[in-house]
Amino acid sequence: MIERIHPPGAPAPRGPYSPAVRGGDFIFVSGQVPPEPGDIGHETRQVLNNLKGILEGCGATLADVVKCSVFLADGRDFAGMNAVYAEFFGESKPARSTVVTGFAIPNIKVEIDAIVYKPR
Repeated sequence: MIERIHPPGAPAPRGPYSPAVRGGDFIFVSGQVPPEPGDIGHETRQVLNNLKGILEGCGATLADVVKCSVFLADGRDFAGMNAVYAEFFGESKPARSTVVTGFAIPNIKVEIDAIVYKPR
């Protein structure tokens, strides 16, 4: 069974997609972008707080994340993103891919999505 999840307090999607979708024991969280521009540390913190809030609304935590994809507008921001990312995940490090790409949304430096394993 597929369940589309719109957790209370989650940022409203900026397009035709669900913030999260549960398929069996997995939750797929759509890419999160910062609500306001700033330096890479500020934007990464906003994105990971959004992700954390969506997970809480789904009954999960960052410790349940098994895979993240990180998209950066500029590869020079990797170290700043990575430092904040490490603060959030600590010892519960998920698998991760990081891709440097341009964004269709102006002034966005980072986007992060996640795959979560949370048995029902």
